[in-house]
Amino acid sequence: METDTTVARTVLVTGVGRKRGIGAGIALHLAQEGWDLALSFLPEYDDRVGLERGPRDPEDVAELCRGEGARVDLLPANLADPQVPAQLVAAANTRGDLAALVLCHTESVDSSILTTSVESWDRHYSVNARASWLLIKAFAELIPPHVREAQAGRVVALTSDHTAHNLPYGSSKGALDRIVVAAAIELAGHGISANALNPGPIDTGWMDDDVRASLTGQTPARRLGTPQDTADLVGFLLSPAGGWITGQVLHSNGGFAVK
Repeated sequence: METDTTVARTVLVTGVGRKRGIGAGIALHLAQEGWDLALSFLPEYDDRVGLERGPRDPEDVAELCRGEGARVDLLPANLADPQVPAQLVAAANTRGDLAALVLCHTESVDSSILTTSVESWDRHYSVNARASWLLIKAFAELIPPHVREAQAGRVVALTSDHTAHNLPYGSSKGALDRIVVAAAIELAGHGISANALNPGPIDTGWMDDDVRASLTGQTPARRLGTPQDTADLVGFLLSPAGGWITGQVLHSNGGFAVK
């Protein structure tokens, strides 16, 4: 079916706290594609895990997107709170034109089977799995009728195949994959397609020289990924041409293989 998304052009992108982040790259690309944006962020997370960011990164990303002609709402959100996902979706849908979710938020603190605390385990699952489920649920419940009828609703969630020595992160991302596949099946009648996207190794400020060299050596494309690589695929999946792809866990990673 040919779909028309011109009447429904707002996308909620979560996890847009840093200019170097994948979420920021996706937001800017979607602004260039004609989408209006609701961007959620949580500076406290970036500070807690020591990720590089400027004092006004969310505002700076919003201004770049507005420069492309997009309407942008900035929505601070602590997705560890189970009340917040529905509130966030409602805030993104104030004009009744929310047509897509792009889930870039994450909790990621390395630990293994022997070193993971219950607190860390619960925090990872509350953010990476539970919040994603609740966001998708709220989106399906509020999706505008014209989006539903056009089969134009889209969900894209960023996932990962991390496993050993990153246990709560990797296992909660595995749960996310199952949630997204379930959404593709259960919410098809709501006009929603849903896919998980694994972007592989992308240096957004967390790599040192040794890590860059190691990951580049494991990638047949012989380079690390960029936020733009991921944004290009997200843009396609949100387009009318991408609507036939659903229920997939897609690897867009230059051939990267976990060893």
